[in-house]
Amino acid sequence: MTEAEAASSELTNSAPWQAERTQSETLIPPEAKAAAEKRNRLAIAFGPRFFLLLAIGLVWLGAAFHDSRFYYALAGWDLLVLIAWAIDLAGLPSPHQLSITRRWNSAAALSVPVSIELLLENFSRRVVLASVIDNVPSQFRPEAPELELKCPPRGETTKSYQMIPRQRGDVELGAVYLRYQSPMRLAERWAIAHTEQKVCVYPNLEEARQQSVYLIRSRQIEMEKRHIRVRGAGREFESLREYREGDEFRDICWTAAARRGKLVTRLFQIERSQTIWLVIDSGRLMRTRVGGLSKLDLAVNAALSLAEVALGTGDRVGLLAYGRQLQKRMLPYRGSLHLRQLIQQLAYIRAEAAEGDHLQAVSALLSTQKRRSLVVWLTDFPETAMVPEVIDAASQAALRHLVLFVVIGQPDLVKLAGSEPDSVRNMYRTTAAQETLHRRELLLGKLRQRGALALEVSSAAASVALVNSYLDIKQRNLL
Repeated sequence: MTEAEAASSELTNSAPWQAERTQSETLIPPEAKAAAEKRNRLAIAFGPRFFLLLAIGLVWLGAAFHDSRFYYALAGWDLLVLIAWAIDLAGLPSPHQLSITRRWNSAAALSVPVSIELLLENFSRRVVLASVIDNVPSQFRPEAPELELKCPPRGETTKSYQMIPRQRGDVELGAVYLRYQSPMRLAERWAIAHTEQKVCVYPNLEEARQQSVYLIRSRQIEMEKRHIRVRGAGREFESLREYREGDEFRDICWTAAARRGKLVTRLFQIERSQTIWLVIDSGRLMRTRVGGLSKLDLAVNAALSLAEVALGTGDRVGLLAYGRQLQKRMLPYRGSLHLRQLIQQLAYIRAEAAEGDHLQAVSALLSTQKRRSLVVWLTDFPETAMVPEVIDAASQAALRHLVLFVVIGQPDLVKLAGSEPDSVRNMYRTTAAQETLHRRELLLGKLRQRGALALEVSSAAASVALVNSYLDIKQRNLL
């Protein structure tokens, strides 16, 4: 095995990455199982074939116009159908002989399709044809899924459906409703299985996992190039090797050179155990929807992607989410348990109707984090003539920390600013959009003058841009 392959295997099998592979499994909701019960006192109905047989009996009406005795034949036919219905109803299993289990195949994550299985168990001696309706909230599906199941005697059958969560946090799932018949389809019973459960919808775990895989690959490439001198690749000591042409004289280890009688160069790697703070604004400006998700959802997804990558490199990650008051605060730490707690905290960050108190947030950050760290501030600012408060707050943080100020842009505004107006009204709209973008760039430029790193990212590439900026900071040893 080559050195690069060994390094890649070590990275893949190390604790953070091994925890990442099992992260989704540990976040999968538990299954909900319940025996069926009667929905109400008259939880019975007529099946479709019952009405079909009644319709067939109407042929006696034609003959009854000529001979009234055929009315008795029609009544007798209906009585036979009713008796057959009663016999079929008596043979149907009682509700307590059926049970329903709801199983989750993966964790519930924002905007990620999740598959759910409904398991029907039949403890009776008759075949059951069931129509099952799962009561899921509108945040998962616009309409409740209805599944058709055929369960053998003393057996079980399974059918699955998909849904896409559209809201983070806790979501209540209701009971499962059943309508079941025998193969005769004359009679029908109604039942309910109380499988109510509370499920937590997490940020987009799949997107974070993709960024983690990207980091593993980039680290593998780094190990393959470890004999190539890369300027500015960190200042944390890694190893010694013999001096080569092109090495800088400041990297020569003179003590080792004196012992060996030849020049020896120090190799460096990107620093570990640095502190990263994720500061997320949950004020009213972050409620703006871009591409089906709010800016806050996009910020949370990007923050989770960055947290996975930063924890994978050995850095400590902290969280500060705020609105008018502080919503979430987690001290920086490392490890898979910290990542799990971070995912759970990110799931419960809620957008507020009022603008966030940025000065209170920076005061809490500065009082908590004394040593220099990387502060990744995910926010937005209003379009006003004055300097927004969040710019002043980020400037205060930049006096002590390295601030990466990230603003999630609006594609419709960029599209409008680049469009060619075809009327006077559209000309004013295009001009206003251009002025808005120009002002946003001026404000970001003011932050850069004060020592912060500021960028505006598109909604589609927010996570990628954030992770790349973090890796660039580490590579250039800016922190």
